[in-house]
Amino acid sequence: MRGFSKAGILALVAGISASGYAADHRDGPKVRSDPSTDINDVYAWMQGGKLVLIMTVSPLASAGSKFSDAATYTFHVDRSAGYGMAQTETTIICDFDATQKIACWAGDSAAEYVTGDASPAAGIATASGKFKVHAGLHDDPFFFNLEGFNDARGAVLAKASTLSFDLAGCPALDMDTSNALVTLLTHTGMGANPAADFFAGKNTLAIVAEVDLSLLNGSGSILGVWASTNAK
Repeated sequence: MRGFSKAGILALVAGISASGYAADHRDGPKVRSDPSTDINDVYAWMQGGKLVLIMTVSPLASAGSKFSDAATYTFHVDRSAGYGMAQTETTIICDFDATQKIACWAGDSAAEYVTGDASPAAGIATASGKFKVHAGLHDDPFFFNLEGFNDARGAVLAKASTLSFDLAGCPALDMDTSNALVTLLTHTGMGANPAADFFAGKNTLAIVAEVDLSLLNGSGSILGVWASTNAK
């Protein structure tokens, strides 16, 4: 299958109150031409012995935005006994038709399947309750101080010709310069005002899945999660 977008490599410990997220709000031209396949963020955490997964797509979505009926949305969960050890992958795969009816599969040997209208807040679940899915329009939960980022970026570019770099390619900054950049990144108005969330009031499409750990292949308490969108 031809890949559209992938994002969100993160890890968490199964059975422990842990969470993670990864962000990617800008992709190449091919993905941006179809926002419904453009992954914004991936979130994952453990809740009541189950793995909760969220994939957001379609940056700056509107009430008329739809999931693609030409793409497959996939969560990839890699399970292992420890960091750096062999991993066993499980995929949670979701498709949409033109009416936005969803069809999702979780697991392989003990796969569970659910289909229907997943837009209500409660979503839809399999008879066993081991797999639940919700999909719909939501306020974008990611926080990004875009103005502060641009202020810091501009300050770095203005001094780029005077910077020196170490063997790893990192710029050598004195403490005053470092603190000044931190101030710009955490404020707006060139450090004069509090940070402001660029995504406040902006929406995204979200797929939310709750998966019982018994559906995951392999064993071990380390879970690595990433997501992809692919052409059907």
